Amino acid sequence: MEADGAETPRPLLVLASSSPRRRELLARLNVAPTRIANPDIDENPRKGEVPRAYALRMAQEKARAVKAETGEIVIAGDTTVALGRRILDKANTDDDVRAMLGKLAGRRHRVFASVAVVDAQGREKSRLSETIVTFKTLSEAEIEAYVASGEGLGKAGGYAIQGLAEALIRALSGSHSGVIGLPLYETRALLRWAGYPLG
Repeated sequence: MEADGAETPRPLLVLASSSPRRRELLARLNVAPTRIANPDIDENPRKGEVPRAYALRMAQEKARAVKAETGEIVIAGDTTVALGRRILDKANTDDDVRAMLGKLAGRRHRVFASVAVVDAQGREKSRLSETIVTFKTLSEAEIEAYVASGEGLGKAGGYAIQGLAEALIRALSGSHSGVIGLPLYETRALLRWAGYPLG
């Protein structure tokens, strides 16, 4: 029996991602994963798969790929940058960053941010946010300065909105946290659904 005033311990939470950005975003909800697991899945889009469906499937497959122990809740997310129906991969080289910024400059694109949760009983639920991001027209010098910063490497679409790229974005409609890596409104709702206590 618990002593008077003792708090009920929170359920165990597994973050199915090695992304430090997702850990930082969860911390904004006063949530700290008790375990980090890096899911091993095939992240290649299927033939004809549209960005919205791809983003949702990625979060779901990441959450399913992690074996949960008794009492654990699993959470996973995905961020997909799309220009029309084209999915922009993570930038692996400076040339990738340069090419992606060249395509995004002066145009609107969409960012689909998904989150999937598997509760302690094995039930699964997922949600998706859609954000429209508009870059300013970028000069060659601005693109080269951003490439030189190294910030866009490893990022979907070749940019990180939480860093230097934010000053290059003219407008945003949707979830800022979703563009960073985890849509917090949807995440909070799913954690509450799974029985994870939040304020």
